[in-house]
Amino acid sequence: MTSKTEIIAVGSELLLGQIVNSNAQFLSQQLAENGLNVYYHTVVGDNPARLEQAVKIAKERSNIIIFTGGLGPTKDDLTKETIANILGKKLVTDEEALRSIEDYFVKVKRSMSENNKKQAWILEDSHVLKNEHGMAPGMAIEADDRIYMLLPGPPSEMKPMFIKFGLPYFREKLGQNDKIISRVLRYFGIGESQLETDIQDLIDAQTNPTIAPLAGDGEVTLRLTARHQQEAEAVRLINEMEKTINSRVGGFFYGYDQTTLADEVLRHLRQSNMTISAAESLTGGLFSDQLTAVKGTSDVFKGTIVCYTNEVKQSILNVSKETLDQHGAVSEQCAKEMAEQIRKLTNSDIGISFTGIAGEDPVEGKKPGTVYIGLACIGQPTKTVLLHLAGNRNAIRRRTVKYGCHLLIKTLLENTAE
Repeated sequence: MTSKTEIIAVGSELLLGQIVNSNAQFLSQQLAENGLNVYYHTVVGDNPARLEQAVKIAKERSNIIIFTGGLGPTKDDLTKETIANILGKKLVTDEEALRSIEDYFVKVKRSMSENNKKQAWILEDSHVLKNEHGMAPGMAIEADDRIYMLLPGPPSEMKPMFIKFGLPYFREKLGQNDKIISRVLRYFGIGESQLETDIQDLIDAQTNPTIAPLAGDGEVTLRLTARHQQEAEAVRLINEMEKTINSRVGGFFYGYDQTTLADEVLRHLRQSNMTISAAESLTGGLFSDQLTAVKGTSDVFKGTIVCYTNEVKQSILNVSKETLDQHGAVSEQCAKEMAEQIRKLTNSDIGISFTGIAGEDPVEGKKPGTVYIGLACIGQPTKTVLLHLAGNRNAIRRRTVKYGCHLLIKTLLENTAE
């Protein structure tokens, strides 16, 4: 069976914008990694007539239909009843699920209302997907030459259920015995359009592995997915594709999978046995926040001074009054002194500084988005980088920190190579 998969998320709260449809994103990622092609996302409210209409449309264009939400105990949880009506199936009680629900209420010393028994209902003849993190089980059923899978709405229940029980069900039904290996390559400093242009021929010719680009706040990722009966061969295919891609855009590559720029900065600092401190003006401590969000940072990160005003730059950080008077706070000279002074004050191996304009109005005759980063490494000349960034205040601050992290990674790699 060639899969044409549709995900139907059920819940009026999704349409009202009260919650984000993270389930669809998760399922799409998991399905893509396992060779199941998602063609459509649908969101429908808690209304049986509109859900029936959504299923009618889905049946015309998809042979795998996955539902999330609407399996709970309340009157507006109508997914099971609606699908049962469409397929001409009865709803029956799954005794194991009912016992689990009853045991839960005994454990928490609460009386169980009658409507909770509804959560144990399943479609007759369906394959039960056990809920190990909640009450309502999921289910899958083959009918009308299609596969229907019903999953709970809460992500904390749906995600582990799908990984443990949903994916194995699909693999068995679709006869997929291949090993599927995925790897995410992460890039910074190159736009999505430029990266795609540089590897467009590889994307056009992709078969195995597949290449899936994804852009995020100033970053680009490529997900490579290979499948083969032998896991070692799938890994070899990914290794070859990664090598080909990075022969073209490797200068922007910084890490794999779920790593971040801050993670990589800390990893390279530890490998180099170096410490760092920061002087932050426009970033207001955001760089330090990114580093200290990672556990065990104190072995390489000594501290920061948030020097938002010229007074603090001069009196605490020891930036010279002459530099501030002649060149201003938003200048190459100020960034250089900030980086050098924070390194000296904290006795660290590296000092990094951030100064610039994140707001909407010009400062010192310079446009918003003008940013200077200073980098002072022990035994080396101090570097400064001028950036012209676009976006709102918070976007400029975030991107400034990312550029600083990327500069650090490149510098540490260069030092290692020497």
